[in-house]
Amino acid sequence: MLSVEGLTKSFDGFLAVKNVSFEVAEGEILGLIGPNGSGKSTTFNLIAGALRPSAGSVRFLGQEIGGLPAYRVAHAGIGRTHQIPKPFRKLTVLDNVALAAFYGRNESLSREQAYSVARECLELVGLQGERVEGLGAAGLKKLELARALATQPKLLLADESLGGLDHSEMDQAADLLATIRAKRGITIVWVEHIMGVLMRVVDRCVVLDHGEVIARGKPAEVARDPKVIEVYLGTDAPEVQAYAARR
Repeated sequence: MLSVEGLTKSFDGFLAVKNVSFEVAEGEILGLIGPNGSGKSTTFNLIAGALRPSAGSVRFLGQEIGGLPAYRVAHAGIGRTHQIPKPFRKLTVLDNVALAAFYGRNESLSREQAYSVARECLELVGLQGERVEGLGAAGLKKLELARALATQPKLLLADESLGGLDHSEMDQAADLLATIRAKRGITIVWVEHIMGVLMRVVDRCVVLDHGEVIARGKPAEVARDPKVIEVYLGTDAPEVQAYAARR
């Protein structure tokens, strides 16, 4: 479904992403992981159209999308969440999600259809309530996810969906991504730095360090990789390996 080949991004001579290549199969949940500063978010932004690649290719369903603006990537069928949710706080929760529906793959939605899509997405993520101001960290993450789903994506880019959540909320968020794949058939690429919970859900992992791919494979394989343990897992390796073994 998604093919990233030789993806490179330079900022004033600094290579944030260096020749990154990976593929994502339809129906898969792929974890894109690595330490802070490894190039995860930059790679996401290059795929989503927030940044233009300096070199390389991003192909989605056989079509080149590298360098397209974000709205055209969304219309092609790729939705994304953001690490820091920024909802329209003067709008209701429902209005926030309905607005996203107009931005997505089906540009000809009527107002009635957009609100119907919004209600379905809010039900799927289990979010209730009218006011954005009353939402805690978990609620804001659910709203961000509902807005992304309202664009009716074929591929979802989930950016650090566990940030700011407690352990129980993290497990719920991970299970929710698995549910979205099961119920909607949406392929997911999940960027995350909290590896333990992610390992329980993803089918494969791609590990970045200093902008380069250093490992790839099934969760249990990656969790045992000596280089991944050295640059990323450290003393957390046994715990992460235990999570990966649950796959």
